[in-house]
Amino acid sequence: MDAGLKRELEAKVYAGERLTREDGIALYDSDDLAWLGRLAHHKRTELNGDRVMFNVNRHLNLTNVCSASCAYCSFQRKPGEKDAYTMRIDEAVRKAKEMEDEQLTELHIVNGLHPTLPWRYYPKVLRELKAALPNVKLKCFTATEVQWFEKISGLSADEILDELMDAGLESLTGGGAEIFDWEVRQHIVDHACHWEDWSRIHRLAHSKGMKTPSTMLYGHIEEPRHRVDHVLRLRELQDETGGFAVFIPLRYQHDFVDSADGKIRNRIQAQTTMASPAESLKTFAVSRLLFDNIPHLKNFWVMHGLSVAQLSLNFGVDDLDGSVVEYKITHDADSYGTPNTMHRDDLLHLIWDAGFQPVERDTRYNVVREYDKAPSLAERRAEPQQVWA
Repeated sequence: MDAGLKRELEAKVYAGERLTREDGIALYDSDDLAWLGRLAHHKRTELNGDRVMFNVNRHLNLTNVCSASCAYCSFQRKPGEKDAYTMRIDEAVRKAKEMEDEQLTELHIVNGLHPTLPWRYYPKVLRELKAALPNVKLKCFTATEVQWFEKISGLSADEILDELMDAGLESLTGGGAEIFDWEVRQHIVDHACHWEDWSRIHRLAHSKGMKTPSTMLYGHIEEPRHRVDHVLRLRELQDETGGFAVFIPLRYQHDFVDSADGKIRNRIQAQTTMASPAESLKTFAVSRLLFDNIPHLKNFWVMHGLSVAQLSLNFGVDDLDGSVVEYKITHDADSYGTPNTMHRDDLLHLIWDAGFQPVERDTRYNVVREYDKAPSLAERRAEPQQVWA
């Protein structure tokens, strides 16, 4: 990067000026990862100090049967396939209650677009989960699923969200965003929910008082300019509604054929290379610098690994998601070693080891509990430390 442009960008960041599309593309062009990290860490510290948030949550995927066949997806199955499944409601409740003793605070539910499962199944499962775990927040369904519910029910998204909220819905999830630019999206997505509907549904959720997450799937066939475009669309929508609590860059995964039927479902992996740790850290940093109006940046550690998760705390990230327990959408693809589950103590030590203060939160980013600050470097060097893979 030209030295003059570098000084100009740094001055804008430290002055708190909003960065432009051209600025975002220039930041991605920089190969000075330490410099990008310093700028992003400055912004993150201004917003969130040395605090790192997490929650105790459990992911549930009620069904992997899906009418869509998105090019990157290793999770979806067609009816009748060997490892296709759909949970009964009592099975979903039983799985959710397995973590009751760990003071679970959130259930995170996303699913395939099941071609024959009736609309009534979805509010019913929420009501049963809420009855079984009344203190647990329900963060469920992507905007893509809500649009699917419109199709199978004949109801509007407005009516659907009202019924789901009456059944206990606290927040939508951020999925289905992938990359919004049609130049890329037409090659990776096989459903009808694109920017216009995704933004419509989140705008509606925000108008009803929900705080929702936003996401971006990166590291496949997109270019940095598509990532910048994606972020700026979300930034503009956030200017309008103020309803996004967090932004989550999601690392695209190759399919390593560890599913029960041995099929490769990822149709674009032959032409793609998964994002390296350096590219992931750059993506976190540039996202933090462009988003001046979304308070939190999350590393969903399942998709990045624990070492990169720790490093990302110095590249703009201030949230490490939670305990997760089971995330089939990623683990049906990858085989590079992220665990299924991180317990509260695991997360605390992961954050302390990186030199930050853990803060347990709820779904709306209200503080549940603040923990001690990280021990000093001298204290940590005084005894052997666990090395995270």
